[in-house]
Parts: sequence; C-alpha cells; structure tokens
Amino acid sequence: MPASRFAIAICLCSVSLVSFATAQDGEKKKGEAAKKPDPSLLTVDRIFNSSDFTSQSASATWLPDGSGYTTLENSGKTTAKDIVRHSPDSAEKSILVSAAQLTPDLETGPITIEGYEFSKDHSRVLIFTNSKRVWRRNTRGNYWVLDRSSNDLRKLGGDGPASTMMFAKFSPSADRVAYVRHRNIYVEDISSGEITKLTETPTDDIINGTFDWVYEEELSLRDGFRWSPDGNAIAFWQLNTEGVRRFPLVNNAAGFYPEVQWFAYPKTGETNPACRLGVVDLRTRDTKFLAVPGDSRDHYIARMDWAGNSNEIVLQQLNRLQNRNSVMLADVASDRIRTILTSVDDAWVDVHDEMHWVEDHSKFTWVSEHDGWRHIYLASRDGGKSSLITDVKFDAVELLEVDEKARLVYFIASPDNPTQRYLYVVGFDGTGLKRVTPEDQPGTHGYSISPGGRYAVHSYSSFDVPTMTDIVELPSHRSVKSLATNEKLKATLEKVAREPVELFRVNIGDGIDLDAWCIKPPGFDKTKKYPLLIYVYGEPAGQTVLDRWGGTSYLWHQMMAQKGYVVMSFDNRGTPAPRGREWRKSVYRKVGDLHPQDQAAAARAVLKSRTYLDSNRVGIWGWSGGGSSTLHAMFKFPELYHTGISIAPVPNQRYYDTIYQERYMGLPRDNVEGYRQGSAMNFASGLKGNLLVIHGTGDDNCHYQTTELLINELIRHNKPFSMFAYPNRTHSIREGKNTTRHLRGLMTKFFLDNLPAGGR
Repeated sequence: MPASRFAIAICLCSVSLVSFATAQDGEKKKGEAAKKPDPSLLTVDRIFNSSDFTSQSASATWLPDGSGYTTLENSGKTTAKDIVRHSPDSAEKSILVSAAQLTPDLETGPITIEGYEFSKDHSRVLIFTNSKRVWRRNTRGNYWVLDRSSNDLRKLGGDGPASTMMFAKFSPSADRVAYVRHRNIYVEDISSGEITKLTETPTDDIINGTFDWVYEEELSLRDGFRWSPDGNAIAFWQLNTEGVRRFPLVNNAAGFYPEVQWFAYPKTGETNPACRLGVVDLRTRDTKFLAVPGDSRDHYIARMDWAGNSNEIVLQQLNRLQNRNSVMLADVASDRIRTILTSVDDAWVDVHDEMHWVEDHSKFTWVSEHDGWRHIYLASRDGGKSSLITDVKFDAVELLEVDEKARLVYFIASPDNPTQRYLYVVGFDGTGLKRVTPEDQPGTHGYSISPGGRYAVHSYSSFDVPTMTDIVELPSHRSVKSLATNEKLKATLEKVAREPVELFRVNIGDGIDLDAWCIKPPGFDKTKKYPLLIYVYGEPAGQTVLDRWGGTSYLWHQMMAQKGYVVMSFDNRGTPAPRGREWRKSVYRKVGDLHPQDQAAAARAVLKSRTYLDSNRVGIWGWSGGGSSTLHAMFKFPELYHTGISIAPVPNQRYYDTIYQERYMGLPRDNVEGYRQGSAMNFASGLKGNLLVIHGTGDDNCHYQTTELLINELIRHNKPFSMFAYPNRTHSIREGKNTTRHLRGLMTKFFLDNLPAGGR
C-alpha cells in the first residue's frame, strides 16, 4: 500500500473508532432507548453499565482462635458498617464494633471501614480508611484505633498528612502500632500518642518497610516489616534504587502542562535495586543489617519472617536467574546465617507462602517440583532430610492449612482435570489421602480454613454457574451455613439465550493435548460455517481455561456468541496448569516462541475437525501477555488469523522488567535468539490482517513506549493497522468515567466491522 493511502486509512480508522461511542454500537435504534431490554439478549451496556448481572459476594474473616468469623454489615438502615461476629455453625451473631463507636463526630459521620484488625484479646481494633491507590492496590490511607473497653477512638499518625500511612499493625501486646509513612517505619504508643521514627531515608532511593515497583509487581511484596514475637524488635526490608534507571509516566491530561512521574524500573539485563534486611531494637533504637550472602543486586530476598522466636529470622533468597531458592536461618544476635534448605531447577523455581511451622517449630512444610510434580514436604529446621507428604503422581496446587493437632495437611489439587480445583487432605506421614470436596460438585472450589482447621469459608463455581459461598465443617465438608447463593443472578442468567459451554481437549500432535473451552451461538446450526474468535493469554503467569465463573468477561464472550461467533480459548504448554513440571517448564527460554506455535496448532486442529468453523474468518484477542500473544499470532501466522485485538502488550521483551522476564527467559546476553524470537515486534513485517492495538498511556507495567516502538515498526513496513490510546489509564484501563464500557464497545465494533459475524 502506498504511503499516502496508508496515512488516509489510518486517519479514517481513527475517526470511526472515536465516533462509534455515540452510535451505541448499533445496539439501540432511535426511539428504543426507553424500551425494556430483552432479557435474553446481552449488550455492552447491559453487561458493563447496568446492575443486571451484579454478583453477590461474601467476605468473612476468621477470628484468630477460630471460634467464629466477622463480617461488615449495614448498621440499621444506613450504609455505615458494623463489625459483626458470627458463630460458624449457628445463626448466633453479635456486634463487636458498631458504626456509632466509629464516629469521631456527628458532622463527619462514621468512618468508612476499608480494612480492620483485632488485637489478640479483641480489646482493640485497628481501622483502615480513606485509602489511596499505590500501583495495583489501595495500600495508603489513614488508621484509627478503637479501645473497646473505654470506647476511646483515636486517629493515628499525629498531625501528619492524610492518607500517607501503610501496613499498620498491632504489636504482640497491642499497646503500640507500627506503620510505614514516606518510606520510613514508625511506632506509635496507643495510650500516650508518642510517635517514634525507627528508620531514616537519607535519599529518595532508600525505601524502608515497603517496596519499589518491581519487587511489588513480580514478587507480590508490599508489607515490608514484621514485629518480633516478644514485641521488642521489628525486622524489615530496605530497598535501594540508586543506579536503577528511571522510567517516566507522562500525564498529558493533568492540566495546562503535562505531569511527569518518574519511578525506578529495571528492564531486562539492567541494574536491579539493592535489597537487605534490617532489625531495629525498639529498646535501644539501634538497627542491625543482616549479612545475607550474595550480591544484593543480583539476588532477591523474596520472603522473610521471624522463625517462631524473637532471635532468628527465616528468609527465602533467589539468585538473579531464579533457578535456586535458598532458605536461610539468621541469628540476629550473632549474625550467623546458615542455609537449611535449597531448591534448584534447570528452569526456574517458585517462591511460595506455604511454609507452616510444626512440632514446636522444629519442622516446616515446603513445596518443591524436583521430582516432576509439585509436592508437599516436611523439612527440618536443622537442615536434615525432608520427608514427602504428598506421595502421589499429581500436583498439589496450593497448601492451605496444617492441622497440627490432628496431624493433617489440607491442599488444593485436581488430579484428573487441570481446569478444576478441589480440596484434599492427607496425614503428615503421607497416609489417609482423600478428596474432601464432594464428588457431585464439579468445578472450581476455594477455601479459607479457620485456625485449627474445624471450619472453612467455601466458595464454589463452574463456567456457567456463578459463585456460591457457604461455611463447611471439616473434614466432613458438611455445609452448616449459607453466606451467598447468587440466586438472583442465576435467575437472570436463566433468561439469557446461550448454549452450555463445552470444555474439551484438542490434540495438536506428538501426543500433546491442550485444554480448551468453546461457546457456541444460541440456536447453533452445525450445517453452517461460523467465524472463530479466540481468547488468548499463553504466558506462564496464568490460565484462561478454567471451569469457574468468569463474570463480565464470560458475559462478553457470550454476547459475542449471540452475535454469531464461536468463541474458544486454549491453554498451551507453559501455562501454570497442574499438569506436572515438564508441562509448565517446557516454555523456559522460549516465551513468545513455543506458545504461539501451540496456539496456532490448536486453531488449525479445531478448524480441521469441526466443519462448522470458517477458516476464512478467524479472530484472536488478548490482554497483557495475551496482547503479546495476539501480536505473535497476527505476525507469524497471517494465513491463519485474520483479525486481532492486542491490549496492553509487550512487543519487545527486552523492555520488560528483570524479575518476570529473566525468570522465564534467562539473561538477555545468554539468550539472544530466544529474546529475538519471543519479541513480536521483530515479525511485524508479516502482518496481513486487521489489527487493533489498544494501550493506556499511563501503564506502569507494560509501557505505552513499547506500543509506540511497535507502531514505528509497522509504519516502517508500510502495514495498515488501527490503534487506540486511553489517556493516562493504567494497565487495567479502568480509570475514569465510562472507560470500561467504551473499551468493550470499541472491541465489539472492531470485530463486527472486520470479522463478519454469523453462520453461513
């Protein structure tokens, strides 16, 4: 296509993409706005702009002694909340903290509760409120303490600025609260209000008690300090981002001039932040930094806590390649550090939060894949030999709870179907393995088990069935109380025109079967040819093929089926399915290379075996890693995929962060060809179909920068394409009024315009 014609095509496409918003996607005609919507039909507005499909949820927090749980409930006829205690097996309940008790003055009204924590004796409660977002979550806000015996309510933090406190928690005796403010740790005496600053930040590069961007995003670390059991010390992480190159986020919509936010972001092969552990003695206020071996910039301290006493700290240290996890015990007084367990892998090892101390802290649970399956072990504090608990040929997906009194371990697994999740129990000695979840409840189950293991908050859903939540007794799984049934949502769904989802496997050759799902149009006619729309993720961070309720994403796919598409998704090799180590680690050093091949093979296989699919109308879409997978599909297999939508992709892996990308790909200097093959931008010349790239310009995760680099590459090869930028939106593209509805409408229109719908 000549350059001038290309420019006109882009201009026209941009106009059409913007103007569609006022056209309501063709979903409403003039004079129909006041009509009641057809309950059988799904629309973008019904899904994203109405309350038709609101899901009932149940949030219950177990009390430390396991005797009951608490919930937030409306206080009388108001929207203010009481904290209510419930008996797990009866209707008995009582108000522990009333909204009236949380009212500083009548003019402002009760505090809005966004989080709460009771002291061990329940005499005091810590309230989190007025929160602000920090990257992914609202972790910065205000804290109040209520003394339930005196009814005294007091705001913490003195005269400091509002919404600047993070991760406040009681000391073991609940006479003090520690928190982070402006990258430093403070302790406040509840009775006197005296505030003590425990750490110093000589430069803006020093972060105490919380984390920089990359540790938070890729190691799920946010709360960065721990009280010692005796309350005399606090152990904490300290990050130093000096030498880490800064990345700018430019907000052009902030006002007359743009606002620029700079933050440390280590890209693959670049300098990492330095990390070390400190222990501050609250009696002397002296801080001691532990002499953890290894270069602090080329190792990650991924987990840390007190090791059952106030003298020793247990930590998990990863090397930069993340193929070795060393569990270390550090004696604070002597500074002696010894390794008590090491996990190694030819690919990568995972950090986990499944360490439970047992037998008077002489042993702990550990999870490893070294024998080919994700298994639970009992390891010794002295570094002795570990014993296998789950001696089975399937993965323990997650260790949930250890009942030391009964010597039982509860864990999630799904031996026969990787798309589902069930609760299992086994003895410490590996005997007595059995499935706890009833056999007549196929789907996905989640559990929050009470301390002591007698009860659990149980959630259950399947692909077509919304989540229900109840309290069950363990190990019998007897349901003792219903918390949320979602009957109203189920009744609404019953009226929606839809075909039952099909969960199946597709063989792609060489004995490899991929899990998949398929949604067909209502009134499906197998004698006709339908367009195939594929939803993809593909990277090691997640699965798309799960037998569980998918909320608005599920409804949008059902809407596309109503419009005449067959919608499918495939889980390729390398996704974190419970199919054994070889399945998950096969993608090592080949992210962006192996999984697009698997996806294409799956698409070809279903096109061949299912005669109702039209091979001339195949579309694909994905977000984040799925956005990258979409680019790979459109560039590398242009004869197969005709239309694609790539949302918030990483077109060049070299531009992503160290911890994620190096974990799965190795260092760039050691895997030059792998990074080249895995970066879709290098294959942009192959584009032939209709491509829409969508990105938020304020994306701190997968930077808008990489999309601009991709645009330049497409221009260089004279490739027509469409793109849409959401000003200052983050990776989720959800900020601002009407954003989600606009995005989904944009996606819908692009497919309808470029991938003709309906059976032929």
